[in-house]
Amino acid sequence: MPYIPHDAEETAAMLAAIGACSIDALFDEIPEHLQGIPQGLPEGLSEMALAREFEALAGAQPLLRCFAGAGAYAHHIPATVPELIGRGEFYSAYTPYQAEASQGTLQVIFEFQTYICRLTGMEVANASLYDGASALFEACLMALRLRPERRSILVPKHLLPNWREVLDSLLPLQNIRCVEVGVDPHRGTMQLPAQAPADAAALIIPQINALGLLEDVDALQRWAKTQGLLSIAVVQPLSLALLKEPGLWGEVGADIVVGEAQALGIPLSGGGPYCGIFACRRGMVRQMPGRLVARTRDGSGRVGYCLTLQAREQHIRRGQATSNVCTNQGLMVTAATIAMATLGARGLQEAAVQSHERACALLSALLRFEGVERVWDGPFFNEFVLRFPKPAVQLRDALLADGILAGVPLADLGLGEAGDLLIACTEMVTDEDIDAYCAALGRFLEH
Repeated sequence: MPYIPHDAEETAAMLAAIGACSIDALFDEIPEHLQGIPQGLPEGLSEMALAREFEALAGAQPLLRCFAGAGAYAHHIPATVPELIGRGEFYSAYTPYQAEASQGTLQVIFEFQTYICRLTGMEVANASLYDGASALFEACLMALRLRPERRSILVPKHLLPNWREVLDSLLPLQNIRCVEVGVDPHRGTMQLPAQAPADAAALIIPQINALGLLEDVDALQRWAKTQGLLSIAVVQPLSLALLKEPGLWGEVGADIVVGEAQALGIPLSGGGPYCGIFACRRGMVRQMPGRLVARTRDGSGRVGYCLTLQAREQHIRRGQATSNVCTNQGLMVTAATIAMATLGARGLQEAAVQSHERACALLSALLRFEGVERVWDGPFFNEFVLRFPKPAVQLRDALLADGILAGVPLADLGLGEAGDLLIACTEMVTDEDIDAYCAALGRFLEH
């Protein structure tokens, strides 16, 4: 490897092995009057800040300040991620059917499953789902397999529209109805009916919803249980470093958890490829789609990894298959795994906290402008909706000329009025970015 850091204990051992008392002693051939000359170097920067500095110096393209979200977010990607996933054994690896030739790939997938279980508080997680929307579709099918006498799913109105389009396109082909759950016009969160339809199998609970608002997940979970419904949690995985994990919602926790792993080390890349996460309770594992990687031991007692519970048409009788999901999302799984391992629990939590703090700072700054108001006042993670006195589409286009992607007009999503703009922040947003946003907005509102 090109760079391997050493801790104090390792450094002391190496110095002792060569008979040197300190690192400075290694340079005693340099005349004393030449040592310690100030180099005039600037203060050190974080990896994220340094990358941004070099991008600005390169000047290859104008710096784009991104405040858009709606399900895909511009988070920092540690340098270890592109460096390692570009290695041939990961970058060009095929589906790991042959365990004896794929131990590294299988171990990475196993670690990914483990991280997802820890983030979600669930007992089992899989790999290989295309993206968050298709993971949700598979979760609906799984709910119907667990409740075979039911034929409908309760879908919140404020689910991300592109996710809803996937459900509307695919579920009717399986003779499954989508029953829409309304929204409280004052709070922007789910408004449950007094009684669930008799044929409903599950309730989808988004945390966070398409308006950036946090739902009362404990109350929703309890209602689902009293109605005899399974609960399908739709989550942003990075937010789970800060929010309560679905496995602890209500008294018993969610039954199935899905989400989009893009925020975990995967670049926006104009729309993909992405990676869906999928987790559930242990007792439901035989109805889970996709593939599972397990850790075991061989005849000599050595740890090994293998594919298990592959309920695909290619592996078992078609009538017993849970799904035909069979793509190898291994490269995106690898990226997410390396990102989570690099950041660790503390790093993930810091990224989540900074994302929330940056959003709060921007919200306060923008509310100072006359005619700008917040549409819903509920708690949020890193995304909120503001209503502007001019059409949000015009605002977005005007600020884009200043190198600012101001947000996503809610009218584009079919969720709000002409002046409503969905604005997101991540740990990548700086004070300078917020100042630039405010300056550009001021110029726009003056004209």
